Amino acid sequence: MIQKKVCMLGSFAVGKTSLVKRFVNSIFSEEYLTTVGVKVDKRLVKQGETEVNLMLWDLHGEDEFQKLRLSYLRGMSGYILVADGTRKITLDRALALQRNTEATFGPVPFILVLNKADLAGEWQLSEEQIEGFLSKGWLIKKTSALTGEGVAEIFELLTERMLKETP
Repeated sequence: MIQKKVCMLGSFAVGKTSLVKRFVNSIFSEEYLTTVGVKVDKRLVKQGETEVNLMLWDLHGEDEFQKLRLSYLRGMSGYILVADGTRKITLDRALALQRNTEATFGPVPFILVLNKADLAGEWQLSEEQIEGFLSKGWLIKKTSALTGEGVAEIFELLTERMLKETP
């Protein structure tokens, strides 16, 4: 069995913990609990005949007061970069995290996740912005931890990418 470390990166309250809970336990809670440091969960995923044990590192959110410890990222095989579609500032922070991560660790497979698709009417992100990332070759998915929309898919797609890029 193959084991892969996946880090969840993004600002506070974008839904990183909720996405992990939805994927691992098929649950959603309205209760907001701030992640302090890191919380690790795991789930087995199948890619064809290959079984992959995903070690999901749910890292605390980054903002102007608290920066992400890059030491948490060591040994990761991929990451999910999460932004809240209803708060444009979270996309800006996610992009800064992506630049810092790539500058420190080089190219690592990742997916940009625009969470809270169930609140599409309140989104502050435009389709033009999204198209700009797609034109760079980024993989972008819209999700809703509340409804489960797209949640399993992002972990499956990232697993597929990580396996393709494994030497």
